[in-house]
Amino acid sequence: MSELLLEIKNLSIEFHDHALPESVVEDVCLQVNTGEIVGIVGESGSGKSMTAMAIAGLLRRHDMKKSGEIIFQGEELLHAKRSELRKYQGNDISIVFQEPMTSLNPVKRIGWQVEESLRIHRPEMSKEERYQRAIESLRSVELLEPEKVYRQYPHELSGGMRQRVMIASAMICEPKLLIADEPTTALDVTIQLQIVKLLKRLNQEKNTSILFISHDLSLVKRLCDRIVVMQKGRIVETGTPQEIFEQPKEEYTKQLIAAIPRLEKLEV
Repeated sequence: MSELLLEIKNLSIEFHDHALPESVVEDVCLQVNTGEIVGIVGESGSGKSMTAMAIAGLLRRHDMKKSGEIIFQGEELLHAKRSELRKYQGNDISIVFQEPMTSLNPVKRIGWQVEESLRIHRPEMSKEERYQRAIESLRSVELLEPEKVYRQYPHELSGGMRQRVMIASAMICEPKLLIADEPTTALDVTIQLQIVKLLKRLNQEKNTSILFISHDLSLVKRLCDRIVVMQKGRIVETGTPQEIFEQPKEEYTKQLIAAIPRLEKLEV
């Protein structure tokens, strides 16, 4: 039986930057087991990315009210001090965002950026050890000529290559949980499928749990063991891909499935 890695209890997030409070996540409860791939789906504004940011410890706005619990390996993180969160960020919990060009530093070489988590969390490593680990990580995400990529700048790479670099960077400390927040949205269909296959392989080889956030149900069905459907900040349905696609209970879930292009339905 899989061990519980992450448990979210009654997570609620409100913004207070308008006349009336705006609830963006409401009473969300979620569990992720070790080695499990969980997909969170929903349209824009459903609260899925805000939930991911909360797990990653990236909610720092002063006009925000948050309540509930985020328990990672027995430690409560939602209300933890920033110094405590830093122990986990990029080490045990890593995140990959939608657009790597906004995450990668345009004036730093790829190798320097991939090694960043090692400099923070593995200070005992020598420069040569960091280099070898970075090359190994770049190779593990199926980048050809990793030694060349190591020396390049972000603008010299294609979109798909940049996303692979972000995954290599996120995986370099071998995190227990990888949060992939819309990692394929900016890519064409062929590259999307390659990234999904890559994430699946990393999950199988490293036993890394993955929280895959997307509005694309066809990709979620290919990748995930369990699917969580969110609407207006709430979880409205949870189930296996077979349950969600073949026996959806909620009208909103049925609408999402109906919106999948016909050719994609045949492929999934």
